[in-house]
Amino acid sequence: MANDISRVKALIITGVGLNCEKETAAAFTAAGASAEQIHLNDLLNGKRSLSEFHILAFIGGFSFGDHLGSGTVFANRLKFRLHDELLKFVQAGKLIIGICNGFQTMTRLGLAPALDGKYFEPQAALTHNDSGVFRDDWITLTVNPKSPCIFTKGMNVFRLPIRHGEGKFVAGEEILQRIEAENLVVLRYCAPDGSPARGFPQNPNGSLNDIAGICNSTGRIFGLMPHPEAFLSPFNAPDWQTRKLEGNLPEWGEGKVVFDNAVKFAAENLL
Repeated sequence: MANDISRVKALIITGVGLNCEKETAAAFTAAGASAEQIHLNDLLNGKRSLSEFHILAFIGGFSFGDHLGSGTVFANRLKFRLHDELLKFVQAGKLIIGICNGFQTMTRLGLAPALDGKYFEPQAALTHNDSGVFRDDWITLTVNPKSPCIFTKGMNVFRLPIRHGEGKFVAGEEILQRIEAENLVVLRYCAPDGSPARGFPQNPNGSLNDIAGICNSTGRIFGLMPHPEAFLSPFNAPDWQTRKLEGNLPEWGEGKVVFDNAVKFAAENLL
């Protein structure tokens, strides 16, 4: 299995104001995959191809300065320049994760929730936090055990950092009802003990139904606002000193499992 995992190739698209490439590459590398950081222009100009990879990561940052709305310009570049290549990637059953700005990009591309298999038709969005300000904090998440999401298998309640100004998940009532009914809600903001969030700051942005992450019907396309790549080391956590003194400091941060699940799935199903 170790050799199979090492053959898994993850693509991290970089440039144009994105800034989480090193952490995301480190996450996939820690999970045993081969991670490559490639500038968007090299993909648009045909120097490199999505077909070379098994996993695609849309990362955090401020693509194109968040002009016209977070992820909007980036999504349009991809839609009009890489539409066919991206569709082939999806149809091949490969994995896509969008984190923070990457989640915003995915919703604008229509990669998630993609109800009825309608890709490239936006059905949900991320908008300005109810607080009206950029939020940098640690939050607790609960995982929907009925979700088909590949990335969160075996996970329950865990913590991650957030850092965003446009993280409020919104969708029309009909879309929201279907997302819920079809278990495409993967993550919700919650209280530290896993009980439902009681408003701000447990729900840091005002997301409808406390939604922090969603997937498509296959579970292979996953978008979330919190940053799993920013919690690879247990020393990233704000309480690491207390946990060390208590003797229960883990080897890895809680975000690593997201990447472990993806790489393991790719090794077993895409090689």
